[in-house]
Amino acid sequence: MTIEPYFVRFFVIIVSMSRKIILIGGAPTVGKSTIAKALSARLNLPWISTDQIRTILQVAADRDKCPTLFTSDNLCAEDFLNKYSAQEIAKMEYQQGVDVWPGIKAMISNDWTWRDGCIIEGVNIIPKLIAEEYGDKPNIKTIILSDKDEDRIRSVVYTRGLFGKADGYSDDVKEKEVDWVLLFDKAITDEADKYGNPVVDIRKNDEDISRVLRALDV
Repeated sequence: MTIEPYFVRFFVIIVSMSRKIILIGGAPTVGKSTIAKALSARLNLPWISTDQIRTILQVAADRDKCPTLFTSDNLCAEDFLNKYSAQEIAKMEYQQGVDVWPGIKAMISNDWTWRDGCIIEGVNIIPKLIAEEYGDKPNIKTIILSDKDEDRIRSVVYTRGLFGKADGYSDDVKEKEVDWVLLFDKAITDEADKYGNPVVDIRKNDEDISRVLRALDV
């Protein structure tokens, strides 16, 4: 009997335990990409957005089984935001995270391109799913960023835009984007509290990255 399969299995286990995985979730406008980029530089880890993972999944996904991956297809901002309430959009955004989860899980468990680990950030990070799958893995850390300052959220929505570039659609529908962002923020931070994930209130200042590092204990 050859011992090679056992050696390979042992090697994979050791490497998987040493990989550092940091998951950064939170509502749109909170600054997840900014924090991920700063952490990437501090910890020398590559980072990827769940937006990119979602785009990859859309190529192969079944529209009937994962409709939230395609909710805005063939709809302009006005049509989409007039068709759905803020509550409906917040719920769809959460369900989209459920549909994107297989891709995120594959990055965590099966991708060995980044042997030291990686940072995954995005609105599709769902604390419940992470806790159920990886709750006992100390090398996998989840943090949720929060910003309940309506003026800051409104500023991002009106100047940068959420559905697309802000100047690409009317201001008449942007207030609904502010509303669903606040609803999603509450839902995802409540869930983070339930599953023991640290929540950092982002202030959009130089102290944010230090506070995130402390919360992650890295």
